[in-house]
Amino acid sequence: MVSRSYSNLLDLASGDSPSFGGERKRFPRVATVPGLLSEVDDETCNSVGSEAPSSVSQERMIIVGNQLPLRAHRNEDNGDWCFSWDEDSLLLQLKDGLGEDVEVIYVGCLKEQVALNEQDDVAQTLLETFKCVPAFIPPELFTKFYHGFCKQHLWPLFHYMLPLSPDLGGRFDRSLWQAYVSVNKIFADKVMEVISPDDDYVWVHDYHLMVLPTFLRKRFNRVKLGFFLHSPFPSSEIYRTLPVRDEILRALLNSDLIGFHTFDYARHFLSCCGRMLGLSYQSKRGYIGLEYYGRTVSIKILPVGIHIGQLQSVLNLPETAAKVAELRAQFRGQTVMLGVDDMDIFKGISLKLLAMEQLLMQHPENRGEVVLVQIANPARGRGRDVQEVQSETYATVKRINNRFGRPGYDPVVLIDTPLQLYERIAYYVIAECCLVTAVRDGMNLIPYEYIICRQGNEKLDETLGLDPSAPKKSMLVVSEFIGCSPSLSGAIRVNPWNIDAVAEAMDSALIVSEAEKQLRHEKHYRYVSTHDVPYWARSFLQDLERACGDHLRRRPNHDSDWETCVSLPDFDWKQIAEPVMKLYTETTDGSTIETKESALVWNYLYADPDFGFCQAKELLDHLESVLANEPVSVKSGQHVVEVKPQGVNKGLVAEHLLTTMRQKGKLPDFVLCIGDDRSDEDMFEVIMHAKTSPRLSPVAEVFACTVGQKPSKAKYYVEDRSEILRMLQALANASEQAAKTAPTPASCGGLIINRE
Repeated sequence: MVSRSYSNLLDLASGDSPSFGGERKRFPRVATVPGLLSEVDDETCNSVGSEAPSSVSQERMIIVGNQLPLRAHRNEDNGDWCFSWDEDSLLLQLKDGLGEDVEVIYVGCLKEQVALNEQDDVAQTLLETFKCVPAFIPPELFTKFYHGFCKQHLWPLFHYMLPLSPDLGGRFDRSLWQAYVSVNKIFADKVMEVISPDDDYVWVHDYHLMVLPTFLRKRFNRVKLGFFLHSPFPSSEIYRTLPVRDEILRALLNSDLIGFHTFDYARHFLSCCGRMLGLSYQSKRGYIGLEYYGRTVSIKILPVGIHIGQLQSVLNLPETAAKVAELRAQFRGQTVMLGVDDMDIFKGISLKLLAMEQLLMQHPENRGEVVLVQIANPARGRGRDVQEVQSETYATVKRINNRFGRPGYDPVVLIDTPLQLYERIAYYVIAECCLVTAVRDGMNLIPYEYIICRQGNEKLDETLGLDPSAPKKSMLVVSEFIGCSPSLSGAIRVNPWNIDAVAEAMDSALIVSEAEKQLRHEKHYRYVSTHDVPYWARSFLQDLERACGDHLRRRPNHDSDWETCVSLPDFDWKQIAEPVMKLYTETTDGSTIETKESALVWNYLYADPDFGFCQAKELLDHLESVLANEPVSVKSGQHVVEVKPQGVNKGLVAEHLLTTMRQKGKLPDFVLCIGDDRSDEDMFEVIMHAKTSPRLSPVAEVFACTVGQKPSKAKYYVEDRSEILRMLQALANASEQAAKTAPTPASCGGLIINRE
């Protein structure tokens, strides 16, 4: 009798639902059988290991996506098919991160339909010339698969839209689900034509192929399989409405590694596995994993980047410089704000336009000065919702331009015709601010492209009349509901549904100082330029190898020098702690390591708050374990985990400062001590005890103040850092006023111990 954790995937395609002894048959987890899937019959076949012969010694990666990274067209002379690489395809770009020693094979569909009698020749040509294996899907089946189940059911649901009516996602249609499974099976058969299961890695992409892992695991139990979801993953309360919710979760869990753009998406997936499958996850040594039928399924959190080399090559084209010059002349004397979005219901184009209208109403000084250029790409789906978005967009643009426009000035310029890449890049170059107001988007790479294009090059600087050595600048207003938002810490984040807030954010972006624009741009450019597509692909492959068991392997400036309060010659422990921190930095987007003379600090202030907190707890345990025999202490604080020598704390420094001042005959009569962390409590304790000691003037006023932390040994409390600035400004004003009306006292004016 076959194990209950095995079942026949073809039942899903046929719509049958057989059961074991009256129990409803569950979606298959793992089954390994000889032969093609089309020959599988669980009741008659015996399970075996993946003993397929390995004929390839070079490491290979089979990349599977809905579409091949190819362009195709007919030769006008003889009608033959002509193929070329699609340089815009992410699947092609990620190859740069896999290493020259990794052979890459692609499996996917062509965008064009190929006649049945041509398919064999085309397949042979693509395999020999491009190492691509095409999956030919019959048109009717493809329509049900892509425009049906993918776009009608999965895509709206994964973007948090419930199927409340036939117009919103539609009622669940099991025939569309059967088509989805059938197409995934076709993809599986194509992978099996080229795979060497004991040697090759398989990387499956996006929601179109979420049951493919089960087909592959069914045939080859030891297949090394990764999956990356490029869309959001909804909360359990949304996802649980999907009638085939368990089947898809179990299919994904047949991967060795599942990747998500953000911690929120991963958290939702883990919550669904817990609530619907009863599975719990563990976080260990910076990695998250689920135990599923004897295997550990790892979770990867890393947002994808852009291919900077491709953008820079287009930036260098003479056509780009010519287009930039043309646009500069067109918008001379005006400030351009730019939006680039697909014309679909989730990109928030209409909300952006309403915010622009609000901006012009509330800030009339911007009329005639500010232009919103909205590039609207064709929607990838189709249906009445797309038509409604188009109609609303056109009507809103017309209303705004009629109300606020004047001869030679349209507040909104709508571009709904396809643009060449160099044309779009030219708009990036001239735009002072980029607006992304999507109500839900898996990642959205528009802000990343904008940052790289604003960095420009010498030729474009010359075209724009800029000094090439001057710092670059840019401004971003982004929705908090897009995947790239957490990584853009210098952007103005908005709730796109709050029209007033978006309008005010647009105004803030217009009036911010040049220095601030430069600082924000520098921060973003540093991140985007180091977290590109090759970095993302390389990181995913490394984690896939590890998951499969093959990967074994601002401080301020001062005129005087800093003093060391305690002599600590031995810092060998740093060689142990730093590699551990680097591991968690690589797996926690937004985290950094600060190396101090006598301490190491892991900071996750700009990471996702929940994921950063989770990782900090794991890092704390990890460091305490590996440093157990070292003379150091490991402590967590406000968005930090710190390793420092035992016996060294801020209280010791405060004690040293007070003692030194007493030895120099300078007794402070005013002490202001401010801290925002639990590690500051030692400092507060020393300062408060000093009130009754000879280290302070008998008339000394002592103020110990905690920032946002209660309970505390400090007597005074302020809410946040902005209140500190206001307080210090008030003290400075009072001091200036006092200096004008009274002589300067002979005693020491005061001591401020302030924590960065």
